[in-house]
Order: sequence, then C-alpha cells, then structure tokens
Amino acid sequence: MINISNLAYTFSAPPSGPPVFSGLSMQVRRGEFISIVGASGCGKSTLFRIIAGLLEPSSGTVTMNGEVTASAAARLGQVAYMPQQDLLLPWRTVLDNCLLPWELKRHCSKAAATAEIRALLQRFGLAEAEAAYPHELSGGMRQRVAVLRTVAAGNELMLLDEPFGALDAITRRSLQLWLLELWSELDKTVLFITHDLEEALLLSDRIYLMTGRSGDGIREYSPGLPRPRHHSLSYEPQFAALRRDLELMLYEHRS
Repeated sequence: MINISNLAYTFSAPPSGPPVFSGLSMQVRRGEFISIVGASGCGKSTLFRIIAGLLEPSSGTVTMNGEVTASAAARLGQVAYMPQQDLLLPWRTVLDNCLLPWELKRHCSKAAATAEIRALLQRFGLAEAEAAYPHELSGGMRQRVAVLRTVAAGNELMLLDEPFGALDAITRRSLQLWLLELWSELDKTVLFITHDLEEALLLSDRIYLMTGRSGDGIREYSPGLPRPRHHSLSYEPQFAALRRDLELMLYEHRS
C-alpha cells in the first residue's frame, strides 16, 4: 500500500543542521496495523506529515498504491490523519465535528452523510453524545470522537499520532481494548505512533523503531503475536520477553 524509500527530511529554516532523519525505508501492506516508536525528536510526526502530504521530503520517494507521488500535494487527501491533539472545534457539536470530512469532500448528500455518522456514533458508543460540545466530554470520549472523524474521512489508510498519549492509564487501557476491537471490524490500514512499548506490542502486526540516525533511520520488529488479542496478553511471560527485547533494541540504537 505504501513503499517509502531512502526518505530524508531537513528543516530548511536557518540555522541549518543535521537531518531530522535520513535513509528511512519502510513498507506498509494493506490491512496491517503498524506502530512506530522512538525517542522524542526522532521524526515520527514529521514522517506522518510527509505521508499525509503536509510536508515535502528533502529526498527519497513515497509510493502509494503502486504509484510514485511526485510531490506532497499529490498525497493530500489520500490518507486520514489524526494529529496528537484532537482538534475538535469547540463551537460545534459532536455530530457537526464528525461531518467536517463530508464538508470537505461532498461525496454524497448531507442527509446520507449524517445517517452514516450517526451509525458510526452508535458503533463507537457515542450515540448519546451526538449533541454535546467538546468541553462537555471526557478526555477518552474526545479521543473517540476524533478517531471517528478520522474514520469518517473514508480513506483506507489512517495515520494516528499518539491518540492516547495525554490520557490517564486507566482510560488509555480502556481505549486500547476499544481500538483492538474496532480495527478488526473496520477493514482499515493503520499507522500508529506511540511511546508506549506495551501499547505497540498489543496493537501491532509489525513495529518500526525510529532512531533518527543518519543512514540508519528505522528498524523493523515483528512481535509474531496471534490475533485476536486481549489486554490480558500483557501479563503473559511471552509478552514480557517481547517488551524486553524491544526496549533493548531501542537502547542499543540510542547508545
């Protein structure tokens, strides 16, 4: 679905410095859930902005669905992108926030789009919050609304940038379980940024470790855990061993 080859990005504003990352290559197959982990500042969010068409790489190629995209503009609108903040518009209700993708694309009537959103609200456990405003929602509910709006964009590929990073541990665990169940039903391909190694192992088919080093920008790790999964998996010895291996790989690259 995506093939990234020898990607590099350097901030052009002075003073010029080393690249954020370089020599970065990775592949994403249709239907996969892939997590990207790495230290702050290694370029994870920058990579997402390049894939989404919001930034132009300094060098390298991004191929989507078998076609090389000649520019960032050619990728705009091809993926659904949820940044770290939920970015819900405070003056709009949950329903109206979720209708934003339709307002940008107008691919069907408003009545049809509203019916589709209401079906998703039911599926996401948010039907009773349809008329609520963002300030009336808990942090977990806001994140679910933001994920719903990303799904409503209609793109097969979803980029989720630390969607649960600002939540407390209990709410985060609840949403991890929710996302596990949801992803199996939606038939989407997901790229997911997280700093939580357990979260990456629990959710992912494969994990990419970003180092930010020149010429050694990324490394692949395959947990090999069967699906379906439940959070109780995180208490098993095999899971603890995988977490240890992943942590050692990260420290190896940071040293």
